[in-house]
Amino acid sequence: MAQGYYKHPTAVVEEGAVVGEGTRIWHFAHIRSGARIGKGCNIGKDVYVDVGVEIGDGVKIQNGVSVYRGVKLEDRVFVGPHAVFTNDKYPRAFSKDWEVVPTLVKEGASIGANATIVCGVTLGRYSMVAAGSVVTKDVPDYGLVVGVPARLVGFVCVCGRPLREVVEEDEEKVVYRCSHCGRKIEIPRKDYERMVKERGR
Repeated sequence: MAQGYYKHPTAVVEEGAVVGEGTRIWHFAHIRSGARIGKGCNIGKDVYVDVGVEIGDGVKIQNGVSVYRGVKLEDRVFVGPHAVFTNDKYPRAFSKDWEVVPTLVKEGASIGANATIVCGVTLGRYSMVAAGSVVTKDVPDYGLVVGVPARLVGFVCVCGRPLREVVEEDEEKVVYRCSHCGRKIEIPRKDYERMVKERGR
């Protein structure tokens, strides 16, 4: 760990990649040149981090995830095993004019196992994507999305538990209290109304 991070002997970290102090990179992971990984991350077995990918501090990426060019993961993001990111809306093996379509995963968001994140979306702060879901549009802060395609069916706390108790609301916002940790989480009215609509489908 002389370089400030741990790299398993079978992992490949290309010259030109930047890896933060205290990060651990496990078996058969491959970090490409130009990728930037923050401090205190955990990069699981068989993870691939592409050229130019940005990963913040305290991120945990489980086994078998490929983080392709154009994806940015902010601090404390969790990516479950075998989740999938894409970066091309019109993929062809023979395409010569394809463009990278960016994806942003904001601070504290969690992506469940085997979920697919279609490029061009933003996952909001502390949002949660259920296992196996296919996300095709933006997810608001604290939003809980499930299904194929993923629908907004509720909201979660910073601690990850579902929010159910409404303690205040007006034309601009709905405020929940978490029954687990006691935090109050403010949800914009427009996001709450979207949830009610999508959950009712």
